[in-house]
Amino acid sequence: MARLELINLNKTYSPKVVPVKDISLDVDDGEFLTLLGPSGCGKSTTLRLIAGLEEPTRGKITIGNTDVTNARPGDRNIAMVFQSYALYPHLTVYENLCSGLKLQKVPSAEIKQRVDSAASVLGLDAGLMNRKPGQLSGGQRQRVAVGRALVRRPHVFLLDEPLSNLDALLRERVRADIKQLFAAQRVPVVYVTHDQTEAMTLSTKVAVLNNGYVQQLDPPERIYSHPANQFVAGFVGSPQMNLLTLPCQGRFAMLGDCKINLPELSTVPPQIVLGIRPENVRIPQPGDTQIIHGQVFLVEHLGMHNLVSIKVNSSLKEDITVRALLPTDQRWSDGDISLALAPQSIHWFDVQTGDVFRREKVRV
Repeated sequence: MARLELINLNKTYSPKVVPVKDISLDVDDGEFLTLLGPSGCGKSTTLRLIAGLEEPTRGKITIGNTDVTNARPGDRNIAMVFQSYALYPHLTVYENLCSGLKLQKVPSAEIKQRVDSAASVLGLDAGLMNRKPGQLSGGQRQRVAVGRALVRRPHVFLLDEPLSNLDALLRERVRADIKQLFAAQRVPVVYVTHDQTEAMTLSTKVAVLNNGYVQQLDPPERIYSHPANQFVAGFVGSPQMNLLTLPCQGRFAMLGDCKINLPELSTVPPQIVLGIRPENVRIPQPGDTQIIHGQVFLVEHLGMHNLVSIKVNSSLKEDITVRALLPTDQRWSDGDISLALAPQSIHWFDVQTGDVFRREKVRV
């Protein structure tokens, strides 16, 4: 077992620059953890701390039962795949694949066996082995970079936005390859990206980071269905979740002229943030009670759905905009529209803190 564990990990460059703040998490054999977040949230710094390319200001890193907090990068038995591929331009594909093994003084016969095995898995045919990186496509260079990590047979794999330099179609294909490939490795994998599609499709669990803190650590399906706070709710999901700051009256939040049942709260605040994903705003069905009325002002065609934006009828001075994913078999043009909110899909957040209000009981 080569379990990776981060314990209260902190990195401080100056009192005002603290990219990693007391991060604690673990990754077991066979788990694929993605560090997801916007630029500057601390995800790449965390990866560099694990790799030993940065020294933590405070905290502990263990691999298996070994404390590697102060160990040199070469002594951690970690393989890293970089965004820029980091291939040696003067070496052939074969030489790039075996470069790390030669430094480890692995016997020649074993080097050939490992390289041939990795090349077969990655679809790098014999005709590519004598080419140099400049003669390869972006996808082929990425496969060589992954192959160089695979032949190392490390305790932990680290991948730093490895797909960001690929075009959309190639990124989708390589993403599927990476998912199958690392599922078979049975060692901890830590993957850094700002692309939520990569995070949701590749991972067994996701750590959403913001301002150096872990906002939520959960399987991807729970990150999507039960966001821990308003930041996670707004960052994960495309199209983005509707997040509406609404006034409260009695036991209701007022969305235009629609009264929406609040969760059971000990004290009802003057305002609350309602979150609902566009796919949960629908054409009214029999029995729906939480129905909003408004006017269509924008229709965006997304292939299988239309993303329809409406301005909700309201007596408030500020316009309230709600977006809905609606079928393409109807025409959605400027004019009046009524839509229903699926009550079981509503999320509630504190206006001040952004934290979620737990919904153990909901009035329906």
